[in-house]
Amino acid sequence: MTAYELVNFTSEKELADILYRYGEEHASRRIARELAVARKKKRITSTKELAGLIEGIIPRRKGAIHPATKSFQALRIVVNRELENIETLLKIAPQLLSVGSRLACISFHSLEDRIVKQFFKEHPEYFSIITKKVVVADQDELKANPSSRSAKLRVAERV
Repeated sequence: MTAYELVNFTSEKELADILYRYGEEHASRRIARELAVARKKKRITSTKELAGLIEGIIPRRKGAIHPATKSFQALRIVVNRELENIETLLKIAPQLLSVGSRLACISFHSLEDRIVKQFFKEHPEYFSIITKKVVVADQDELKANPSSRSAKLRVAERV
């Protein structure tokens, strides 16, 4: 399913659930309701149009992320099946890695990070956790690479 199809044809309730579950968007019901109203008049055909609609629902605050960021994240996760792909990789990783190999996972949102963290914790028969605490970018990295602000690194060694 494409993002276009999700935005224009998914039921209002399902769209709200997607935005809440995968984008952790607290205004998911309000956004879904307004998108349902807007798409009855005219289909939503561009990311700019979608972002504008969401910004009309959740006003932009100075210094905060764009109001549409969480919704776009949710749509991307569903369209690309990102969480399913992470789970699949983690399940086959023990068979792919030799003893002593290290698996480094960089996640960009809490849903991904939670899956990796839980997998490493729940499978001590396969992995020994190297990074006891998640590794995040320091101030120098953030200045040089602003997109690293949400990156989280976890590393485990195959046992």
